[in-house]
Amino acid sequence: MNDHGHEGQIGPVLRLRNIVRRYPSGTSVLNVLSGVDLDINAGEFVGLIGPSGSGKSTLLHAAGLLEKPDEGEVWIAGQECLSLKDNERTAVRRNAIGFVYQFHHLLPEFTALDNVAMPLRIAGEGVRASRREAERLLEIMGLSDRLKHQPSQLSGGEQQRVAIARALVNRPRILLADEPTGNLDPNTSAAVFQSLFDLVRIERVAALVATHNHDLQTYMDRVMVMQDGKAIAR
Repeated sequence: MNDHGHEGQIGPVLRLRNIVRRYPSGTSVLNVLSGVDLDINAGEFVGLIGPSGSGKSTLLHAAGLLEKPDEGEVWIAGQECLSLKDNERTAVRRNAIGFVYQFHHLLPEFTALDNVAMPLRIAGEGVRASRREAERLLEIMGLSDRLKHQPSQLSGGEQQRVAIARALVNRPRILLADEPTGNLDPNTSAAVFQSLFDLVRIERVAALVATHNHDLQTYMDRVMVMQDGKAIAR
């Protein structure tokens, strides 16, 4: 993907057009997404709310090129991605998109620092450069005194902050988060969300965050509500 630096981006970093997703359900068809349109700009924090089963995860999977919708277009940094070959789509996903899930999936035998550095190492960066970038992100996340701790030595909130830093270490253009604080208590959840919000601003990524927690809407630039298979601006 030709990228002239994040600042050179004209228009939305993520653009979804008429995303449709249907699943067969017994003798009928379940329309989970029925024509979703959404634009997200660099540095913008957009919330996606709605009850379980409203299509939040399905929409994130389509936006993250994990699942092909039945119809529609997914534009990332000005490039339509659904028409790409599988290997090209995989490259876009690896280079341009960071994912955060409800469960952190950290590697238990590695320190926080090396968990965050791992995607850069996989991409061929040297150890020192990878660790330096990992340390920078962990400092922003308020974890500079936890770099050498393994996941088992961290609290749930700290583990999730490490997972967020790991999702952003490759400098993706887009961050997709699915219930990133779903298994944390309300105070920890708010603190983790604040860190996530700060990082989105500093790194200028386009963030789409699915949550059923209405208290977290204060952090959002915009909130979209999943309703009848569409994302409605709140």
